[in-house]
Amino acid sequence: MEAFIESFSAGVDAVDSFVWGWALIWLLLGTHLFMTIRTGFIQRKIPTAIKLSVSKNDPYAEGDISQFGALTTALAATIGTGNIVGVATGLLCGGPGAIFWMWLTGVFGIATKYSETYISMKYRVKDANGRMLGGAMYALERGFKHKGLGKFLAVLFALFTAIASFGIGASVQSNSLAGALTSSSLIPGASEIPTWLIGIVVTVLVAIVIIGGLKKVSKVCEKLVPIMAIFYVACCLVIIGMNRSYLWDAIVTIITCAFTGQAAFGGAVGSGIMLALQYGFKRGLFSNESGMGSAPLVASAAQTRNPVRQALVSATGTFWDTVVVCLMTGLVLVSTIMKNPNINMDTIENGGQMTTAAFSQIPYIGPAILVFSIITFAYSTILGWSYYGERAAEYLIGRKAILPYKLVFLAVVV
Repeated sequence: MEAFIESFSAGVDAVDSFVWGWALIWLLLGTHLFMTIRTGFIQRKIPTAIKLSVSKNDPYAEGDISQFGALTTALAATIGTGNIVGVATGLLCGGPGAIFWMWLTGVFGIATKYSETYISMKYRVKDANGRMLGGAMYALERGFKHKGLGKFLAVLFALFTAIASFGIGASVQSNSLAGALTSSSLIPGASEIPTWLIGIVVTVLVAIVIIGGLKKVSKVCEKLVPIMAIFYVACCLVIIGMNRSYLWDAIVTIITCAFTGQAAFGGAVGSGIMLALQYGFKRGLFSNESGMGSAPLVASAAQTRNPVRQALVSATGTFWDTVVVCLMTGLVLVSTIMKNPNINMDTIENGGQMTTAAFSQIPYIGPAILVFSIITFAYSTILGWSYYGERAAEYLIGRKAILPYKLVFLAVVV
């Protein structure tokens, strides 16, 4: 069994190295650039899109949830541990330059998020119960001229989405949440808390919401996501203000390392342009999901008669997630490490340790911000991805698959 696991892991590593080589980097960046040109640089419409996201809904439009509810549910799925630990992982493995490329994927990824949402809205359908259903699988099935190929790709997308929901949406997030709690110095005896107990409590809190369906999920996300995001960004701004004498140096270091690949902070931090690009794009995609086809799954349920309007609203998700939140994390990490040379980078082995080391240097508020943000980010991501997986399972098997899927999803959270 041990030999099989080692062999399987080696196979996964080999595929991972191939997938995240130059081919996919150029494919991903190329798509972002093509969509940016094709949409006439839709990024210039972000101020209008933000205004639309908080505007009143058309009362006569078809849909199950509000536009703002669709946006916050998608943001719940995208603003997760990748915005904190993921940024640190990119910094650790790709150097400070990775933060620049991560940010750039957010800027150009806005156009891809707009495009994938627009096409999903165009091909969404209404089921027998009056619900609006959409996503990449419906666009592939209904939009492809070659119907057989379109259906095949639609099934593949739904299958991979369902599988991904158990990893990206359930196990990764619940594990990060438990780790944040048990390693916290703010809670007396935190390391003694049984992780199975944390798993049960989190699962109950998740079950209360997702059993109620999309409307219950979106209502919770409408309240939770703005609070947690504003709190985190505000705290990051406070920390950046505390590190203000190092802010300009941090910005220069990030940009310089992006184009020179020079090392920084010691031997443990990655260096090289390829590594900066690789981890910048990898963490950027994991963070904002532009091009993954996930956000359109919930955007398709929004109340709107205009695909362009909802596509603009959804595009703001990438802006908030990467252009704002990930950038704040990156500036906090780099400026804090520069301000505190006592942080031994050679002993840091993963992004979680780097984040903890950086935030622990901030008196009083640092550890509290980190723990609260990881817990709320992880919990919201679990809620958002539960709906993505539910939609995929329903497409593959039908409505009878919804309850069994939710039960399996909850089991994976534990």
